[in-house]
Amino acid sequence: VQLQASGGGLVQAGGSLRLSCAASGLTFSTYAMAWFRQAPGKEREFVAGITWTDSRTYYANSVKGRFTISRDNAKNTVYLQMNSLEPEDTANYYCTARKSLSFTNTDYDYWGQGTLVTVSS
Repeated sequence: VQLQASGGGLVQAGGSLRLSCAASGLTFSTYAMAWFRQAPGKEREFVAGITWTDSRTYYANSVKGRFTISRDNAKNTVYLQMNSLEPEDTANYYCTARKSLSFTNTDYDYWGQGTLVTVSS
């Protein structure tokens, strides 16, 4: 299984970025997908997730209303649209896959390499 994340970069506070994660080596349409992030010195935390059965979405309270997760099963890709970015959003963002969605990073076996998001104030 390979998960290739992209789309990170440097953005000013209040700006937007769109992350993408292309998956291969798995039947994408039957996997829940999630984004986690990890800031320096902090644990990896759940950001957003989407189920495969009905594309139900879940968000961390800190990003609710600002971030949107979506998936395109035809392209084996999951997206994270991030709006109204804040300096506190600065982190490496990782995509991950699992049959059933979990909010706990240790439940996941497959991880992408991460893409760095830096939000300047």
